[in-house]
Amino acid sequence: MKAFVKSQRAPGGELRTVPDPRPGPHEVKIEVEATSICGTDVHIWEWNSWAEGRVKRLPMVLGHEVCGKVVELGRDVQALQIGDHVSAETHIADGTCYQCRTGRMHICENVQVFGVDRDGVFAEYSVLPEINAWKNDPKLDPSLASVQEPLGNAVHCLLPEDTVEDLAGKDVLVTGCGPIGLLAIPVAKALGAGRVIATEVNPLRISLAKKMGADRVVNPKEEGARTAQVVRDYVGGQGVDVALEMSGHPSSLPLVFESLKPGGRVSLLGLFSGPVSLNFDDAVIIKAARIQGIFGRRMFDTWYTVKGLLAHPSFREKMEQIITHRMPIAQLPEAMDLLTSLQAAKISLLPRW
Repeated sequence: MKAFVKSQRAPGGELRTVPDPRPGPHEVKIEVEATSICGTDVHIWEWNSWAEGRVKRLPMVLGHEVCGKVVELGRDVQALQIGDHVSAETHIADGTCYQCRTGRMHICENVQVFGVDRDGVFAEYSVLPEINAWKNDPKLDPSLASVQEPLGNAVHCLLPEDTVEDLAGKDVLVTGCGPIGLLAIPVAKALGAGRVIATEVNPLRISLAKKMGADRVVNPKEEGARTAQVVRDYVGGQGVDVALEMSGHPSSLPLVFESLKPGGRVSLLGLFSGPVSLNFDDAVIIKAARIQGIFGRRMFDTWYTVKGLLAHPSFREKMEQIITHRMPIAQLPEAMDLLTSLQAAKISLLPRW
């Protein structure tokens, strides 16, 4: 089959012909119908310092966000059939560690990720463990179906705990309007949030944040040191109830806490490129802030919430806004250029080789 492969510890990737994958006893083989590019894929393509330290296995097929059709079943597969349309929960848990056995598979001690630790989905075919294959409504647009994984990140940021928090009427701040930040805006609205404020500096993403339903978009480049005050003023002075840090930019960390109401909650999803500093006395302790680190999706609570959201046509229409380009997968290098130059938000890659 054809696949994009990372073979060198250097920028870029290669279109190669590689052996077709064969499913193991508890796996299914899928024919890829659509994939989409994640920020992690960009890091690996560019081969930045994070990729240098994280990726151990080369050569490797890239990519992890996918929708595909089941074309072959492993010997012991029970819940899926040939012809089913599925997406992938991209974190493969071992099922035996302490975290897995206490209901926290998403932070498995030995987690593997498609396209990072094992062959991914920028290919004609891929193999998924049965437990990681999420069955889709066959009528769901494959491009939207492949974006369920990052949509799940946004849902997890807003609903991180075992008990669903009531977001009705709450003010929510989203710092950084990359794809997951953009998706968090309609998710917050769908879950009953009152006002949603976003911060972003890129013109395309500012425009998209407004289309996704943000009540106010603040540009930190324009407001500078006043950004947090602008946010607080917009919600009446005290600050927001919930803040989602999506950018991984060092300046966003103090901004989040300065914008937060005393007793408010912060979800941290963005990955920082190095150590960051914060005045914990003022930002966290005296403010009694609650902080939640977010990694992946709750397996599989988050997926059921995603399914419910996608059942509504109005929500699907919002999601479609962030897919700014649909391109043949053979044009992956060009798609990477569009993303790194911030000329695209989410790119759907279709199986045209």
